Amino acid sequence: MTCLLHSCCGPCASACVPRLKELGREVVMYFANSNIDTREEFDRRLAAARQLAEADGVEIFAEPYDHEEWLREVAAGFENEPERGRRCERCFRYNLAKAAAFAVSRGFGEFTTSLTVSPHKVSESVFAAGREASGGAVFLEENFKKREGFKKSLVRSAELGLYRQSYCGCEFSKNNSINR
Repeated sequence: MTCLLHSCCGPCASACVPRLKELGREVVMYFANSNIDTREEFDRRLAAARQLAEADGVEIFAEPYDHEEWLREVAAGFENEPERGRRCERCFRYNLAKAAAFAVSRGFGEFTTSLTVSPHKVSESVFAAGREASGGAVFLEENFKKREGFKKSLVRSAELGLYRQSYCGCEFSKNNSINR
């Protein structure tokens, strides 16, 4: 079975692609991250995701960057929410809805996300967003933090020379010490 992996960035996905392959899945990466605050940062993260896809021999698709849409649809009215708060939950739903729609349109049986590899993300919040967004595709609830997923992502991204960012992506997370 082919699993569409919503990839928040190359470093996080670097632990997820091998895990999904261990589970017997073929993997296709999907980069949908208009939450990223600048085009330059988006391009740097997409380049790292493409570098990982090439190293792992998997296909990658990317949604066009539209931060203005993300600000309107997700952040408006939630700018002052703390990290891990309602803005983040809305962001998970936004990005995972795009992944689910892509999965359904391309006939993928299931999708998941690399967001759960991060110790800064609450996996149950991500799972709830994935279930809500599924739209006919099966959301694979894989907690990539388990089995030292985050540690593996650090090691593997360093081995591959992937650009590793210091904040989640949106301008509101830049000033939050949880991402440092």
